[in-house]
Amino acid sequence: MALDLNGKSLLITGGTGSFGKQFVRTVFKLYPGVRRLIVFSRDELKQYEMSQEFPHSQYPAIRFFIGDVRDAERLHRACEGVDIIIHAAALKQVPAAEYNPMECIKTNIFGAENVINAAFDCGVKDVVALSTDKAAAPINLYGATKLCSDKLFVAANNMKGARDLRLSVVRYGNVIGSRGSVVPFFLQQRHTGVLPITHPDMTRFNISLDEGVDLVLYALEHSWGGEIFVPKIPSYRITEVARAIGPDCEQQIVGIRPGEKLHEEMITQTDALSTVELDRYYVILPTTSAGWKEEEFIKHFNGKRVPTDFHYDSANNTEWLNAEQIREEIRQHVDASFSE
Repeated sequence: MALDLNGKSLLITGGTGSFGKQFVRTVFKLYPGVRRLIVFSRDELKQYEMSQEFPHSQYPAIRFFIGDVRDAERLHRACEGVDIIIHAAALKQVPAAEYNPMECIKTNIFGAENVINAAFDCGVKDVVALSTDKAAAPINLYGATKLCSDKLFVAANNMKGARDLRLSVVRYGNVIGSRGSVVPFFLQQRHTGVLPITHPDMTRFNISLDEGVDLVLYALEHSWGGEIFVPKIPSYRITEVARAIGPDCEQQIVGIRPGEKLHEEMITQTDALSTVELDRYYVILPTTSAGWKEEEFIKHFNGKRVPTDFHYDSANNTEWLNAEQIREEIRQHVDASFSE
């Protein structure tokens, strides 16, 4: 049965972020009959600004709920009568997490547990949590907290008892143009004539906000509970991003920052033992969930197991974006007026 969110009540944590706003736009476009769409976040200014785009008079289903995922009681109150939770709230800046470790842990790990408990207590039917490529073989605190979060959501399927509830995770790479990412930084810096490059060999995955939203909707429709969904997306070299944005700029090598990888990984070779390949996505199946029937899942989705030596990282991808393709991505997803 195709996904139908009309008549449903949804809550998105971190709903005023880049992903949250795009998710809300997409839901209202595809499912105008949605019963409630609750934007849960802690920033009143961002909520006010978002309410200008989604006025209640035009979008009567929208609700703006100030709260922090660290606050279990407030989150519980917000989830009353909710059918679906999309968990997008996180502290995600790598250097800030290294400098403020407990703040990152409180939001990304304890906050995840609060979301799970609220889902248990409030009769929620589906939960999809957003992860990151940095959660695979993490070397920084942000990635480690997101790995913990992933484990919590996967394991929660073992503790749901008789509840009609599915919890799953989506894991993807850098969202082009998202706040704090390299594209807006380079766009801001290019007028100086110098673009700082951490390492000339550095690579990253690339995904658009629309593709991220599509992945969440896919997980909502197809999850059995406990999966980690990973999209097949292209890579780029950081030097190509610099060429795309500032072709005449000097590329100044500044060195890799603490907690930063040369290449990003989304599926480790160890994960490969429980990974299934579908047409558009990879799916890491749960290894500790009782009653999970992997062969039935593979047959149902016409999937196939990946080789035992498989791993999915940005350096060994089969699809790459060159400078011109990156320019087009920027025009389409970041700044329609962008030009060299």
